[in-house]
Amino acid sequence: MNPLVTIICISYNHAPYIKEALDAVFAQDYEQIQVIIADDGSTDNSQDVIKELLEGKTLQCIFNEENIGYTRTFNSALKHAEGEFIIDYALDDVMKPAFVRKSVDRFKLTDRSTGVVFSNADYIDEDSNVIGNHNESLFKKKMIKAIPEGDIFTNLMDRYFICTPTMVIRKEVFDRLGGYDEALAYEDFDFWIRSSRYWEYAYTDVIEMQKRKLKSSMSAARYQFTMNKQLKSTRIVCEKAFHLCKTEKELKLLGARLNYEYRQCIRNGANDLAEDYQLLIKKTGSSLDAISLGVRFLGRKFHRKHH
Repeated sequence: MNPLVTIICISYNHAPYIKEALDAVFAQDYEQIQVIIADDGSTDNSQDVIKELLEGKTLQCIFNEENIGYTRTFNSALKHAEGEFIIDYALDDVMKPAFVRKSVDRFKLTDRSTGVVFSNADYIDEDSNVIGNHNESLFKKKMIKAIPEGDIFTNLMDRYFICTPTMVIRKEVFDRLGGYDEALAYEDFDFWIRSSRYWEYAYTDVIEMQKRKLKSSMSAARYQFTMNKQLKSTRIVCEKAFHLCKTEKELKLLGARLNYEYRQCIRNGANDLAEDYQLLIKKTGSSLDAISLGVRFLGRKFHRKHH
């Protein structure tokens, strides 16, 4: 018998996309599915859309009266999850009919050391037109030469390469990690770092997920605002990564990542955070690289000119 898969569907002001997203869930060619829907206090008519679509269906639903954040909303739904595997599914994305089945099939080729299966995805716009492909964009930018799998802890510190909506996660991973860290503004980088220290990742070369790219998305705004919650969250995750490193190679790779994050802080005027990164860089045995030194010099020059 196939294992039960829990799809946790998260909505926040996703009203225009909810029907397409939920229709895709109900169209899966895999029968052993538990669906949990959680709306994080939407201010549009998302909750009304969900209630209308679910009329006549018996599903677990959580409707927050106010916005409490993605990580807390997900964790509240996770408490009701019964599946062996968990899917974190935002209700502006779209899964194709074979997404669950092919992901479970990939798990069947692994052992218990594999905690996460992920795959490729197409990008779609507001009108659901395909506007790009996740892996193709990585290869075009020469960010990676191949998709890493297995023990990917060091790869994750070096480069971003996982398309978050494509992940299917063994529930025991969440059980050990205690779900998402609710102190953070976003979940993926922290989850990758913490989970990859203890579990392997397996890749399946299929395109069964469509990730919607919106200008209002959280990832698009990551570095747009000085000292915003996402910059601070990244700093916290980097501190966790430091304590999880076991080898000099891992510390060296982390040092390079910290230099990158240091530069983002300088460019956005988050000078206090930049100082924190500089201290953490020293802890890894590294120092500010040439690019970071140049960015720091230009940042100070810009500050003096405009103050």
